[in-house]
Amino acid sequence: MTEVFAAKPSGRKVAVGRLFVLELSGGRIHSMSPDGSDRKVIVADCHLPDGIAVDVEAGHIYWTNMGVPNLNDGSIERADLDGSNRKVIIPQGVTFTPKQLHFEKRTGKLYWCDREGMRVMRANLDGTNVETLVRTGEGEDDRRDATKWCVGITVDPKRGQIYWTQKGSDNSGLGRILRAGIEVPNGEDAVSRTDIEVWFDNLPEPIDLELDLESRILYWTDRGNPPLGNTVNRASVDAPVGDGHAPEVIAGDLMEGIGLALDVSGDRLFVTDLGGSVYSARLNGAEKRAFLFAQGNLSGVAYAEIPSKEN
Repeated sequence: MTEVFAAKPSGRKVAVGRLFVLELSGGRIHSMSPDGSDRKVIVADCHLPDGIAVDVEAGHIYWTNMGVPNLNDGSIERADLDGSNRKVIIPQGVTFTPKQLHFEKRTGKLYWCDREGMRVMRANLDGTNVETLVRTGEGEDDRRDATKWCVGITVDPKRGQIYWTQKGSDNSGLGRILRAGIEVPNGEDAVSRTDIEVWFDNLPEPIDLELDLESRILYWTDRGNPPLGNTVNRASVDAPVGDGHAPEVIAGDLMEGIGLALDVSGDRLFVTDLGGSVYSARLNGAEKRAFLFAQGNLSGVAYAEIPSKEN
C-alpha cells in the first residue's frame, strides 16, 4: 500500500505591504493594505498624532503626539505593529510639538522635528538620551515666528546629514529645506553650529520629507496654495546648493498635503492630506489616484513590508 502524506506548509516568510495612517482629527492610527482594503484601527485616543515610523525588525511603530501647540504637552509613543503593548517613551514636557518622525536603522535612533519648540531632536529607541541637534529660536516671541518652526525631517546616512523643513507662515513663500551634519560640530552647539545649509528657500509651505537612498532623490509635500503648493516635489540631494535649480513638482491637487511615504522597490509613493484623502502614485508622480476620501484630517503615513508566514 502506498502511503500519501499531505504536504506541510513551508512556513516561508513573505513580505506583505502595509500602510499606517494617522487620523489627526480622530486621534487614531489605521493599518491597511496599500490599496486601502483590510483597514482597521490599531491605536485610539492619541493626542493629535502627526508623525509615524516603523521598525519592522523589532515589530514596533513609533508616533508623535503634537498635543495642543501652545501647551508644551507633546509626546512620543511606541506600540507593537498590531497596536498592542503601547508605551510612552518621550513624555510630556520633553518635546513641545513633535511633528514628523524618522527611524534611522543603522544608528538605532529616532529623529523628529519640534515645531513650537523650534528644534531638531533625536533619542534612543527607548526614549533615553534625548538630544537637541538644531535650535532655531527660544522663548514666546520666537515661537510666534513660523519661519523658525521645524516640521519635516529625514536622514541621509551616506553623507551623514539631516534634512528638515521650516515651513514659514501660511502661503508666505518663506518655507525652507535645510540640512546639516548628523552630529553637532566639535566646540559648537545646537544654536551656534556653523554647518547648516539652506538647500531650498522661497517655498510655499514645505512639510514632510522622505529620501530615496538608492536614487539620492528627496521628496516632500507642500501644503501652500497652488500652483507650487498642495503638491509633491522632488530634487536630487547631490545637486550643488545654490546653483539655481528648482524642485520638480510631480503631483498636485492635494487638499493641504502632509504625510508622505515611499515604496521604492514598488515604484510608488503614498500621500495623505488634511482633506482626508490617501493617494498613491508612481515615484515620478504618474498614475496618481486617491483611494480613500473624507477620512477626517489625516497627517502622517508610513509604508512597511511586514513578514508573514506563507500558508
